[in-house]
Amino acid sequence: MDSFFRSEEMCLVQLFFQTESAHNCINELGHLGLVQFKDLNPGTVAFQRRFVKEVKKCEEMERILRFLENEVVKSNIPIPADFTSETIPVPRDVLDLESRFDKLEQELKEINSNRDTLRQNFTQLMEINHLLFVAGVIKHERFPAFEKILWRLFHGNFVLRHAEIKPHEEENMAEDPVKKDVFVVFVQGDQIRGKIRKLCDGFHASMYPCPNNAYARKEMRTNANTRIEDLRLVLKRTEEFRETTLTAAAANLQEWTSKVKKMKAIYYTLNLCNIDITQKLIVAEIWCPVSDLNSVHTALIHGSEQSGSSLSPVVNRIQTQQTPPTFNRVNSFTTGFQSIIDAYGVGNYQEINPAPYTMVTFPFLFAVMFGDCGHGLVMTLLALWLILHQEHFRKLKNELIDMLVDGRYIIFLMGLFSIYTGLIYNDCFSKSFNVFGSSWSVRPMFHPHGPNDTLHDSGHLHLDPLVSGVYSGNPYPFGVDPIWNIASNKLSFLNSYKMKMSVIMGVAHMLFGVTLSLVNYIFFRNLKDVALQFIPEVIFMLSLFGYLIFLILYKWCVVMKSESAPSILLLFINMMLFDYSSEGTVLYRTQKPVQIFLVVVAVLMVPWLLFAKPLLLYRKHKFLSLQFCLSLFFGVKKAFFSLQVSMADIFVYQGIHTIEYCLGCISNTASYLRLWALSLAHAELSEVLWKMVLQVALRVTSGMGSVLLAVTFAAFAVLTVTILLVMEGLSAFLHALRLHWVEFQNKFYKGSGYKFTPLSFDRMRDMQ
Repeated sequence: MDSFFRSEEMCLVQLFFQTESAHNCINELGHLGLVQFKDLNPGTVAFQRRFVKEVKKCEEMERILRFLENEVVKSNIPIPADFTSETIPVPRDVLDLESRFDKLEQELKEINSNRDTLRQNFTQLMEINHLLFVAGVIKHERFPAFEKILWRLFHGNFVLRHAEIKPHEEENMAEDPVKKDVFVVFVQGDQIRGKIRKLCDGFHASMYPCPNNAYARKEMRTNANTRIEDLRLVLKRTEEFRETTLTAAAANLQEWTSKVKKMKAIYYTLNLCNIDITQKLIVAEIWCPVSDLNSVHTALIHGSEQSGSSLSPVVNRIQTQQTPPTFNRVNSFTTGFQSIIDAYGVGNYQEINPAPYTMVTFPFLFAVMFGDCGHGLVMTLLALWLILHQEHFRKLKNELIDMLVDGRYIIFLMGLFSIYTGLIYNDCFSKSFNVFGSSWSVRPMFHPHGPNDTLHDSGHLHLDPLVSGVYSGNPYPFGVDPIWNIASNKLSFLNSYKMKMSVIMGVAHMLFGVTLSLVNYIFFRNLKDVALQFIPEVIFMLSLFGYLIFLILYKWCVVMKSESAPSILLLFINMMLFDYSSEGTVLYRTQKPVQIFLVVVAVLMVPWLLFAKPLLLYRKHKFLSLQFCLSLFFGVKKAFFSLQVSMADIFVYQGIHTIEYCLGCISNTASYLRLWALSLAHAELSEVLWKMVLQVALRVTSGMGSVLLAVTFAAFAVLTVTILLVMEGLSAFLHALRLHWVEFQNKFYKGSGYKFTPLSFDRMRDMQ
């Protein structure tokens, strides 16, 4: 469970196994997918590696497989997606597959070449069949220019006739069928005939002989028809043979691709290893999780037994000062959230992982900005559809659809949380639910209970909670009271409510991030940072912004008239300026001394953050330097080394951190107001769509009202999906992403590690 909240504990392991069992051992480790090989030859260029020739052979085979796949796709032959063969690739497979692929490629190229030649001959015969009474064939789009030049050259002293050739079935089989026209030109004189031939050559027109008498033309047509039928039969057999060859190749294409990729990965991995002088032993170093050491050893033994090796592999865990890679174990549910974290930066080794907390806070903050239970329900149903049919969608090979499928559980949680916040806001497509009955009553405001009779004639009614019976005293059991949906001051009320709610959530979110930094300090036993960094940071934030939350909650809890209630913003500004002379700035009796104390405490935290840590490091530096000098003076032979520390750099770094944190508390708190802004924008856009689109059609009472309602509802649905679900959803997603990356994670997450990239055949297969 601990590995879910922080990266796995990794270890560096040295492996020894025989050369003859190398392929089987690496194959087993590749199927295990929990081992990252370390390069033992970092200074060696690629072409000097031992197995570079084998890698190039695999790359050449990949090129041939891509050629085969293109030919199969062009012929509309289905490629089986699944294959059961999991044979272990061995060195002789490279030679066997290489010769097989070369033969298949040459055979296909020869078939394609013969087919193209046959098609060309067939086209020429068809053109001759059309040209028994004409002189040539030209492309359809070139004929107007050809005719215009003839008129300019011979000033109309010729007779020209043309007709379009209708393509035959065999010509339609070509990838790009070309439209052509047959033409005949009647002129006098051999010189003019020669000029026309040159003009035809310039337009790439095909010229054919035309017999002078009818019998010769009839004989020529008979011969052409006979040859056409023969060529049609040969073309059919050629296509059948090509299709048979490609069908047989398509049946094994996925297996061949998987095998070649495995062999390439194995040879690439062997290039990272060392071979001893006897050429019989391979030495490798790997990073792997400590909890999976036994699985790695078992996989190596299994691979060695499969190859019939006489010696068992040796697994030796070694100590190292190198920083291990960061490995966070994920599943299909958590991988999307982990991708969001890794996009910001891969965490440091064993640094606390924000992903488990992001799984709750990210969809929740999204839902605060997207709060509408109707829109949330649509989003949830979309996510369920993606979850239930994920295999079908992955086969479509579309980048946008793949991205949606990868984030299906994120969308699902965002939809569920949006339903929850929509119920809190009591908002469903801009309308409210009155499930429990409103806590406000209008009747007590009218005569004879009310103060006067003028309320009967008023367009707006002010519900005064001080009048007995207007407010029941019991708030609406769940969410916002539905009466606010018809109130004229609805926007003012929700504006104040959501703004203060955003501040409370923002400060709580940031305090949680600072608290997680304490977990990091304790885990890495960095106790000085607890006293010199964590404590002043928490005190600074609680003194100012924790007190701001207290003011908001206190004002919500006490009963006071709206015209005499002090503004929270003015209270906070006057607190920072020590201004208590203005009227209406007191919320409770001991407010002034409490606020002065909190501001002074917050100001004192700044020098604590700025100077305490650098001075402690400076003192430690001086002590070690003095200890080193005394050891030299008394001749003590101990390895003391003076710390090469630049105090200026330390002060500058700490100063930047202090300024960034103190100013960041202000700017980050203001940044969380985007929760309020986007929530109001979403609610107002939803209300505009309801009032200006659907409500207009609902008020129509004429005979065509039902037709208009159907059309209007379709427009309402399209606008809701495109604007409110897609555009507003994407906007809320990006803003929630920013709040986590900038305002939350920078309190505890460094994100400067490097990712664990194991040899995994399963991952390679998924990327095909």
